[in-house]
Amino acid sequence: MSSASSTKTGAAKPSSTRANPANKWESAADWTDGRLGIYSLAKANLRKIFPDHWSFMLGEICLYTFVIIILTGVYLTLFFKPSMAEVVYNGSYVPLKGIGMSEAYASTVDISFEIRGGLLIRQIHHWAALVFVAAMLVHMMRVFFTGAFRKPREINWVFGFLLLVLGMFDGFFGYSLPDDLLSGTGIRFMEGAILAVPLVGTYIQMFLFGGEFPGHDIVPRFFTIHVLLIPGIMLGLLVAHLILVFYHKHTQWAGPGKTEKNVVGMPLMPVYMAKAGGFFFLVFGIIAAISAIATINPIWAYGPYRPDQVSTDAQPDWYMGFSEGLIRVMPGWEINLWGHTLNLGVFIPLMIFPLVLVAIAVYPFIEGWITGDKREHHILDRPRNAPVRTALGAAWISLYLVLLVGGGNDLFATHFHLSLNSITYFVRAGFFLVPVITFIVTKRWCLGLQRRDKEKVLHGRETGVIKRLPHGEFIEVHAQLPAKDLHTLTAHEQIQPVELPAQTDENGVARKAGALTRTRAKLSRGFYGEGSQIPKPTAEEHHEITSGHGHH
Repeated sequence: MSSASSTKTGAAKPSSTRANPANKWESAADWTDGRLGIYSLAKANLRKIFPDHWSFMLGEICLYTFVIIILTGVYLTLFFKPSMAEVVYNGSYVPLKGIGMSEAYASTVDISFEIRGGLLIRQIHHWAALVFVAAMLVHMMRVFFTGAFRKPREINWVFGFLLLVLGMFDGFFGYSLPDDLLSGTGIRFMEGAILAVPLVGTYIQMFLFGGEFPGHDIVPRFFTIHVLLIPGIMLGLLVAHLILVFYHKHTQWAGPGKTEKNVVGMPLMPVYMAKAGGFFFLVFGIIAAISAIATINPIWAYGPYRPDQVSTDAQPDWYMGFSEGLIRVMPGWEINLWGHTLNLGVFIPLMIFPLVLVAIAVYPFIEGWITGDKREHHILDRPRNAPVRTALGAAWISLYLVLLVGGGNDLFATHFHLSLNSITYFVRAGFFLVPVITFIVTKRWCLGLQRRDKEKVLHGRETGVIKRLPHGEFIEVHAQLPAKDLHTLTAHEQIQPVELPAQTDENGVARKAGALTRTRAKLSRGFYGEGSQIPKPTAEEHHEITSGHGHH
């Protein structure tokens, strides 16, 4: 009797995808694929299509500078000593010999003058951080102005916002680590802002500094936050951000053959990856060249931090100029209640700063609520076709620039021989006036561009050819636009404002609209009403003019 079992078993997965690998590299790849299943995953995703437009390179700059920051940061941590213990400097930089300083400052000076390539790596690290934050801000502005944050990308917008905010604060922690006079002044600034928080400010200050300012723990704590906590969170957010970009597919500009359901562009492998790899080394090379030419944060010129000294022209990195300007131009108001002082001159700016940032984070949800649009959007808007959104973005940028002037009011005063008080008064007035003026001008500009586009669609482009009609009139001959240009100028949709529900229902019973509904309708009219968009030309209008009726 046969002992063979009648139990059914599943077919075994082949251990090899190739019977005879051509070489050892193919054999190694085959061995890896047999255990990880990489081939099938790569086959499904490496041919994914990415659109080709220069504006999409802004996000790549963010990614590449982050990689540069990580690489150079790892090198710097090998030599930096995050300690506030006092030592006497006896290194090769003669002007500082015999001066007492913290180990953090001494080790940073040693990195700059003793470690081979240390100064260049420090410069690359700092410049890459500046470019990283700048690229993130410009990238987010590109996403904002083109409407790339709409469904299904609202969560990815929030991820990008968190990366921007974390990048700003990690930069602050990073340039505070050397414990030089400039960074110490920045930490003192932060301590004053914390102390202005009612009730809990002193407790937060004592917890953060481990005692009275400056304490002995702030640099080690900043070091842990700077190299471990925030980069770890940012790395997770970055991976999630890229996964969502891959999952939702990339947005694209309107054009012939491009719809909400396809992507027109190049495959990820080999075209896009080859271009991306070359672009990475281009970014790295430019940052390295800037670092070799332009000195940034020369801590040896500032000297070690002392609580009784403040360096002249003390400025934070540009991305913190917003908060600096808020506090510099705020009047020194105070309220004394029950023996306690509330420093409004610091507390109010401390509240405005996060409110402005939060407004950026929640904007996609606000616009989605105003429009009531539940559809997915993969085609980008031209900024001129969303005048109110574009005007809001321009107003925010103008506010930032005004406060940046306030944050550097001493530099503007000394370099342009202006009154410091006059600059402060200008910034105070500009805080309220400049964003409003910018909003109005930008909105009218966008509407003017829409009128120009409509004219080009209906009447074509100017050729410069002058023609005399039989009755003696001279006209300029217009040429019809190519189909591609006509598609670009007319592909956008125009959202209609939300209407209030009827005042009575089908039974004639009065129906009142709630305050939230009325607010939504008013905002919708403001965004998409008659004065906020120019009706785009219809096919009938275009046919009537181009068929010879009134077309030159």
